[in-house]
Amino acid sequence: MRILLVDDSATMRRIQKTQISNLGISDILEATDGEEALIVLKENMPIDIILLDWNMPVMDGMTFLKKVRSVAAYNDVKVVMCTSESEKSRVIEAMKEGVNNYIIKPFTPDSLKEKLGL
Repeated sequence: MRILLVDDSATMRRIQKTQISNLGISDILEATDGEEALIVLKENMPIDIILLDWNMPVMDGMTFLKKVRSVAAYNDVKVVMCTSESEKSRVIEAMKEGVNNYIIKPFTPDSLKEKLGL
């Protein structure tokens, strides 16, 4: 399984990477914003799951999500929005745009495992 972490916070990516590694997954890629993530995604397919932050510079998570969902080659990539955006309208907006799951920061290793479907 290959996972792409997209978050502008190096600390958050490190936490996610540690938690995912503890689940036995070692094929983990990283990007600091949506623009970089599009390049990483294109160059490293297949990617199984993207953990995506909403609020990032250059290209935010929602813009990235819309671009990913507009490309047929990425239809099988699961996207889990991993953000501090907890307002119900934001969750609904993300679901309408095609996220497979939604996790609110901060989260526990067990909730991450559940949201990843492991």
